[in-house]
Amino acid sequence: MNPKIFVGAAIAGLIAIIGGILLVGPSIDIGPQQQDQSSGIQGTPQTVPLEIELDDISVSKISERTATIDLAFKITNPNSRSMIVQVMDYQLFETGYSDIEQISGGQIGSRPQGMVEFGSNYYTLLGENSIVLRDEITIRNSGNTPQLWSALEEDNAKWRVSGDVFYNLSSMTSGQENELHFEFTK
Repeated sequence: MNPKIFVGAAIAGLIAIIGGILLVGPSIDIGPQQQDQSSGIQGTPQTVPLEIELDDISVSKISERTATIDLAFKITNPNSRSMIVQVMDYQLFETGYSDIEQISGGQIGSRPQGMVEFGSNYYTLLGENSIVLRDEITIRNSGNTPQLWSALEEDNAKWRVSGDVFYNLSSMTSGQENELHFEFTK
């Protein structure tokens, strides 16, 4: 027999399997389903948004020229299914003296940039669990903000952190991307 027939059959079978996986996708059963009493139609299950809190913000190192600020965010998944936290964008403000000044900003994680992402940097958050995402910011002393630098040295800076977390269901191919805005003062 011709070996091309076997290769063609194997390729067709593989395409059918992959197509079936992409077409059906993982099922989602989060929370109780609501049923419309008048028509008997079941409603679609809803996901509960992730919960985020500012776990820690502190000045870990300071010198005359630079200061290092450590941030930690605790993200909790109240759902029974896992979620993927793609990226968290944030801005850091010091609000202790008269002018509110943005100190820095950052990003934890990464968003998928195409069909195939090699070396992805996103976080799988299992159902009814939490993770702590940490980041470190180094700022330089320009000499133009002595009140800010004094507050950092005396460890009495007043902070405001705001940003967005982008997440989706446990598969990159199912569900839509969700966005959660947050703002904390400390």
